Formats: sequence, C-alpha cells, structure tokens
Amino acid sequence: MKLEFDLFVPYGNTILPECISLLGLLIIFSIDLTSDRRNITSLYSIALGSLLITTIILLFGLETESVITPSSSLEADGFSKIFQLLVVLSSTICIFISIEYIECTKSSTTEPLVFLLTGTIGGMFLCGANDLVTISVSLECSSLCSYSLCSYTGKDIRSNEAAIKYLPMGGLSSSILAYGFSWLYGSSGGETNMQKVVNGLLLYKEIINPTGLSIAFICIIIGLAFKLSLVPFHQWTPDIYEGSPTPVVAFLSVTSKIAIIALTTRILNTLSIPSTNEWKLVLEILAISSMLMGNLVAITQTSMKRMLAYSPISQMGYIIIGLITGNSDGYTSMIVYIFFYIFMSLGTFACVISFGLRTGTDNIRDYEGLYVRDPLLGICLILCILSLGGIPPLTGFFGKLYLFRCGWQAGFYLLVVIALTTSIISIYYYLKIVKSIMYSKKKQLNPYIETYIISSTFFTQKNFIKYIISLCTIGSIFLGLVINPLRYYVQEIIELSTRSLN
Repeated sequence: MKLEFDLFVPYGNTILPECISLLGLLIIFSIDLTSDRRNITSLYSIALGSLLITTIILLFGLETESVITPSSSLEADGFSKIFQLLVVLSSTICIFISIEYIECTKSSTTEPLVFLLTGTIGGMFLCGANDLVTISVSLECSSLCSYSLCSYTGKDIRSNEAAIKYLPMGGLSSSILAYGFSWLYGSSGGETNMQKVVNGLLLYKEIINPTGLSIAFICIIIGLAFKLSLVPFHQWTPDIYEGSPTPVVAFLSVTSKIAIIALTTRILNTLSIPSTNEWKLVLEILAISSMLMGNLVAITQTSMKRMLAYSPISQMGYIIIGLITGNSDGYTSMIVYIFFYIFMSLGTFACVISFGLRTGTDNIRDYEGLYVRDPLLGICLILCILSLGGIPPLTGFFGKLYLFRCGWQAGFYLLVVIALTTSIISIYYYLKIVKSIMYSKKKQLNPYIETYIISSTFFTQKNFIKYIISLCTIGSIFLGLVINPLRYYVQEIIELSTRSLN
C-alpha cells in the first residue's frame, strides 16, 4: 500500500497546479448554479485564491526533478513550470484589470471568470503536454474559451463579430495542426507520445515517405504560426482585437501566446522535423516578417487597440529569436523577456482600459492632453509603452539587449540587425503616443479629456486597476535592474530540464 502511495504522489504532483485551478473553477460553477444571489466579491476571491495557491505550488516545485505521468502525456519539469507560472501570473493580472471593466459595462461576472480560468488551465496543460492527443485537447480547451471570451458581453455587435471571425480562423489553424500530427502518427507506426514518435521515425526512416514528413513539418509550423499571429498568418489579429473587450484583448495577446510559445519550443526541440536547420530557417523568416510588418503597419494605426494588436505581432518576432537559438542561454533570454513583457504589455492595456472606461474612446488622437487632466495615468502609460519600445534605462531595454545578444552569439546576425532596426521604428510610433499625451496642439482640451473624470485619490477601496497600473509601471521601470540574478536562476532551471527539450 505504501508503494502505491509513493508512486501516486509524484504523478499527482504533475497535475496538482492544474487541479487547484480546476477546483476553483468548479466552486465558481457551483455557486453560479445553486445561488440566486451571487456575491461578486466571493467569485473574484475564489478565482484569484485558486491562482495564488497554484502559483505557490509551482514556485516550490521549480527545482524538483522531472516527473512524467504513467501515460507519458504530461511532463512536469522546470521548463514547463516556469511557463505555467508565467501563464498564471498574466491570468491573475487580467482578472484584476477586468474587474472595473465588468462593473462599468454591467456585464455578467461569472462567464468571463469561467472562460478565463478554463483558458488558463488549458494553457497550463499545453506548457507540459508531451503527447499529440493531449496537445490537441488542451489547445482546443484554451481556444474555445478564447472564442467565448470575445463575445461574452453579448450585446456588443463588434465583439460578436470578432468572435464570429475568430472561430473559423482558429478552427482552421487547429485543423492544419491536427493534420500535421496525423502524418506524424502514421509515419511513426501509430505513436502519439512525442519521444516515441521520434523513436518510431528513426526506426522506420528507410521506408518513410520524405514528402509526408515535409507535409507534417509545414502543417505544424503553419498551425503554430497562426496561434502566435506570425506574419503572414496574422490577418485575423487586428480585426478581432479591435472588436473584442479590452481585457479579453490583454488575455489573448499575452496569456494565450505564452502557452503557445512553450508548446512550440517543446514540439520543435523534441521532434526536430525534418531537421533542426530547416525549422530554424523557417522560423527566422517568420520572425523577420513579423517584426517588419508589425512595426511598419503599426505606424499607420489611429486606434489604440488596433495599434496594440500589431505590437504583439512584432513582439512575437523578437521572442522567436530566443527560441531558434536552441540552447539554454537562448531559452533563458526568451523566458526573461516574456516575464518583462507581461508587465509592460498588461500595464499598457490597464491604462487603455482605465482611459476607455472614462471616455468611451480608444482613438489615439483622443489621448491628446491626457497628462494635463490625469498626470499619473499619463505618466504610467508613457513609461509602459516606452519600455515596450526598449528605451533605456527601462526594463524593455535590458530584456531586448539580452535577447539580441543571445541571437548574435548563436550566429543569427541578419535576424538581430533587423530586430534592432525594427525596434527603432517601434520607438517612432510609441513616441507619437507620448507626444499626444503630453502635448495638446489646441489651447483647449478635446471633449473626451474635458469630460474625463478622475477619482479624488489614486487608490480607492475597489479600484484594483489602479493597483495593477502601479505594479506594472514599477515592473516596467525597475525589473531590468535584477536581470542578472533572474537569468542565472532561470538558466539553472532550464539546464536541469535539458533532457526534456532534446
């Protein structure tokens, strides 16, 4: 009996973080179904409490040995737990910034919390997925919740339109990815575990049709590129982001992307089909295209939400630099930059949400003179977007510097040069926003700023979004100062997980 318990404990720890979040989800479900008078505060407390406990469990398990479930469908190593931490952190911030939005728009509380938690659980499973079936199911769990989140308000025509557009595009990308998996399944002799797929391909390499492997490789890359909004598979992103509620856009542009990056890293480094150099070349082309297109098109945007849709496209291009290096230093730079990106991006979204709720507009020109009316919000927004642009000495500068250095040392000179060039381009359109916030061409403020209402004190009892804005702004300014101890710690964990990545 003791032997059975000892065997169960490590396997139970593999999915314990997901189970805690799932428990919180079930409690919210139960309250919603059984109680006529729901306490909104308790719903938020349960969701945030479950994510907090999940975070603590993941932190204590970072340096433990890799554990694989008996079915080999999930692997709990340091690499997957780091990405799970990032997913949980960004989801927690997304819940905080959505509280005021839900209250002001008088939309339902339960549905967005349920969809967000379910999407988070799906993303956490994706980070440790080690089986083609598990990947497909987890991906659909996360994707279906994303579609539902886009239209949870129900009455907004634009959000319903965004969901209708998102559903077929997301389904198409998932179908392409599943088609690529089917070729791997058949070519490996009916295996679904990724390591067994590799062994099967090596065993049957003399009779495998090379065309089939090429098709599998192309379909997998295309499917993942769709999910990451890499050019030229990004067309769905701007329209869907512009029509969706702003807290949902924050979740889609940060949380869901983190899980897909973890999945992409694990798939490409485990399977390496058809060869390492080929998939690195394809990803390099996609990264260059995304950085160029994302930053150049962002210059022409007049909507803040639409501009923030093109910004993640270029940011994914930067993050790919760390992925294609294929070594622990590159993975570390990628993870550190994603950690910084959470604060920079979600801080920007929090400021946009706060401004939008008080003015009802997301047009960039309507931010003109914001500093005069609300200096604190204006400064926070400026610092977050300048950090995204990589202006020294803000956090984004140190993150990009470390990322580009790893790419240069790995020999991707053209990629790094283009990344530096596009970063300079991004500074241009970010500075346009800064100029609009700080300076008004007219002596009188625009009507939106004139009617802008600010609270007498920055911190009020239930004004959680102001706390998040402050937290993210501080992170956007000072996190770069701790980049060395942070990267040493992350690299140590990554090196312990090298076996699971190769």
